[in-house]
Amino acid sequence: MFDCDVLVIGGGIVGLSTAYALTRAAPGTRVTVLEKEHALARHQTGRNSGVIHSGIYYRPGSLKARFAVQGAAEMVKFCAEWGIPYEVTGKLVVATDREELPRLHALVQRGRENGIPVRELGPSQISEYEPRVRGLAAIHVGTTGICDYTAVSERLAEVSGARILYGAEVTVVDRRPFGVAVRTADGRVVRAKVLVNCAGLHCDRIARLAGDDPGMRIVPFRGEYYELADPSLVRGLVYPVPDPAFPFLGVHLTRGIDGGVHIGPNAVPALAKEGYGWSVVRPRELGATLAWPGSWAIAREHWRYGAGELHRSLSKRAFTEAVRRMLPIVEESDLRRAAPGVRAQAVLRDGTLVDDFLIREAPRTVHVLNAPSPAATASLPIGREVATRALARL
Repeated sequence: MFDCDVLVIGGGIVGLSTAYALTRAAPGTRVTVLEKEHALARHQTGRNSGVIHSGIYYRPGSLKARFAVQGAAEMVKFCAEWGIPYEVTGKLVVATDREELPRLHALVQRGRENGIPVRELGPSQISEYEPRVRGLAAIHVGTTGICDYTAVSERLAEVSGARILYGAEVTVVDRRPFGVAVRTADGRVVRAKVLVNCAGLHCDRIARLAGDDPGMRIVPFRGEYYELADPSLVRGLVYPVPDPAFPFLGVHLTRGIDGGVHIGPNAVPALAKEGYGWSVVRPRELGATLAWPGSWAIAREHWRYGAGELHRSLSKRAFTEAVRRMLPIVEESDLRRAAPGVRAQAVLRDGTLVDDFLIREAPRTVHVLNAPSPAATASLPIGREVATRALARL
């Protein structure tokens, strides 16, 4: 009667970590993963900066804090075990303005509460790590690293033993007391005892197809990147002090596992769930975003912040000036456009930007409704948590 025990929608790193956790926790569990693209990790997973985050930013006790700290150590171990390129580089968080100093000190305290070793630095000590970076003060976080999350995803898929169906965009979900049937755009029907929604940018749509009111909407924010023409200008990872009012970390410098240095991302509203450029507009998706009251609440409250992000999107000079605060030597000609990404940010009806991972349960269903950064870092613990909830429903 059932094609599988657990059906996972979404072939990004969270969905694949869930499949991996399911088959490790309960050997013999039949798992199928539906991926609408023709390859894995095509969206958030494959379009981020590849950072293994330490967990320093996140509220103590939150899922993000707990899972990022656990996940960083586990990700390093997983990469080492399977021969996936990685490096524990450490990173600097740099204050360039006196107004940022109290936030930097608060970050030190938060890191210590989360069990993360943090070293405070003065201006001369910054130069020991990054000779061309300038700042009033900084902290060094030694547990931050980098890896190839697409390679991690592919390995998770392989070792999980899950059946993966590509080109399988979900169009219908029929949930009954005894199980769930899903129809895809190409007419396939897959029946399972339990459904797990790890659809990322489309998770709110999948929840509604299942008959559940998720109480949020995914509002897509595009992150635009540049890369340094001369990667020798930066040795490792350099971040600004984040604004605690936003879940975005600001424009930062990241030496990737390939040796190149990415700069970004900013955060601008995308005009489609997969709106990787201003020319990509999907009226139905844009209309859904504009119809959600939370979108207008964000615009009213944070219009100044948004205007700055838009300015940096449309002006390379403005983007360069943001970088020059930390790396004064850089010029516009040093920056080359790189591939953008889109962040799936859950927004509540009142405009609250959900700042933690959000996992909700319904009959025969588990929905992952907010899993932006640091979800790749935290994917192994997230996968175990989701798998535990799914197995309880078999």
